[in-house]
Amino acid sequence: MTIQAVPATTVIRRAYRLTLDPTPRQAQMLSHWAGAARAMYNHSISAKQESHKRWLQEVAFATYGPVALTEEQARKTIRIPIPSTPDFNAWLTGTRNFHREAAGKGLPVPGLRDDGREHEPWLHAVNRSALVGGLRNADRAWNNWMASFKGIRAGRRVGYPRFKKRGVARDSFTITHDRKSPGIRLATTRRLRIPTFGEIRFHDHAKHLQRKIRRGTVEITSVTVSRHGHRWYASLAVEETIPVPRLSKRKRTAGIIGVDLGVHTLAALSNGDLIANPKIKASHARKLARLQKRLARSQKGSRTWKQLVHKIGRLAHLEARQREGYAHDLANRLVKTWAGIGIEDLNVAGMTRSARGTIEKPGRNVHAKAGLNRSILDVAPAQIRRILEYKTAWSGTCLVVIGRFEPTSKKCSACGVEKDKLPRKERIFHCDACGLTLDRDINAAINIAALADVATAELPVSIRRGIVHGRHETPVEPPRANPFPTRAGNGRRRNVDRPARVIFAQ
Repeated sequence: MTIQAVPATTVIRRAYRLTLDPTPRQAQMLSHWAGAARAMYNHSISAKQESHKRWLQEVAFATYGPVALTEEQARKTIRIPIPSTPDFNAWLTGTRNFHREAAGKGLPVPGLRDDGREHEPWLHAVNRSALVGGLRNADRAWNNWMASFKGIRAGRRVGYPRFKKRGVARDSFTITHDRKSPGIRLATTRRLRIPTFGEIRFHDHAKHLQRKIRRGTVEITSVTVSRHGHRWYASLAVEETIPVPRLSKRKRTAGIIGVDLGVHTLAALSNGDLIANPKIKASHARKLARLQKRLARSQKGSRTWKQLVHKIGRLAHLEARQREGYAHDLANRLVKTWAGIGIEDLNVAGMTRSARGTIEKPGRNVHAKAGLNRSILDVAPAQIRRILEYKTAWSGTCLVVIGRFEPTSKKCSACGVEKDKLPRKERIFHCDACGLTLDRDINAAINIAALADVATAELPVSIRRGIVHGRHETPVEPPRANPFPTRAGNGRRRNVDRPARVIFAQ
């Protein structure tokens, strides 16, 4: 009797984004559903704001009178509930049933609510899940604001929830999968079936996803349909069963790589490779400036003005897709080649802060700093880090984030002597102590790799297995050119340093 070992598996959550190719009628219907979700979001936000204003009035009244309370006591004593998604279920069900019956009988007059305003007569024609998705988004926005106001949420302060305006807010809606009915499924490799909506064609194909569904390793949980530029996309959220990620022999031999993201080059690796910056925004700057100039000279609301807005939106969408493509190319190369990746915890919000200053203390070199900010944002370091975080978790690679105050650029990678100053215009690092001459970005990448090596060495052996802690020598050969073929964080700055921390290790 032979016993075969069954490989261990794990379940991850991921999304497959597919480009849609709707007909003109379907595109109008998608806009209609997105507008319905936006209307439900605004309806929920309006009810929350009214309850909040009423609570503020009660608190203000309680602080006056013969038995006045302090503001702190009034805030703790007075309780007015904020409506959430379950509170709208009865209203939504009654409204949809009423208008469904009225539409069946051919009644043209919509019903009136208690406040005298008309019901939305189109609610019954939209999938209920899309409407509930708008209500849930409003709950999420309100909870984020409350958590940020109380100091529970990290990062920048979240503003007070506002209404979504048509033409300004992104058109999107979410349909959750219903296990009792056929729900969301792939009718073919070229067609997606959405409940109540029907089948809609893909611009490309979904053969890879269809094969996984037939094998039973993927289960669809929801679909989010959104419009970016002139394209409609369907993001299928799934629960996928994959084998437990393990390091291959080739990756164990490669060891740890240090990555220094920058503007002069997209990324410098500790092995001496320099990945050229594609400069996506600069490649479209002339065309964008020409369109914006024509837009400024046209009459707002005219047909020409609308056409120019559409062209500018398409160009911005093209820039975003190209930038995302380069980020995925870089992340795939790093994750598939090395067992460990070291990156810096960059303060992108602080790096791209305006130098305009105030009226009393105006800033200097404002125009040059604005150009530098555009170049930093064009690299999208936060997007690269986000992609690396989930790709390393799926592949078993170890991702180490180095503290943002580590002097990786000013420190010599050979002798460890740190310079007092290193101007940005000096592209070559020269050490006065040992005489090392090296590209400053490669020198920083080698320092990052050394810090990542130390951080992973402190991990338990069961987690650290397979990662080779080799010595990162200074490359003698000149750096190679861009290996890619040409193709079309927390914003708060803290006073304490952050040690290197491992995001994921296997």
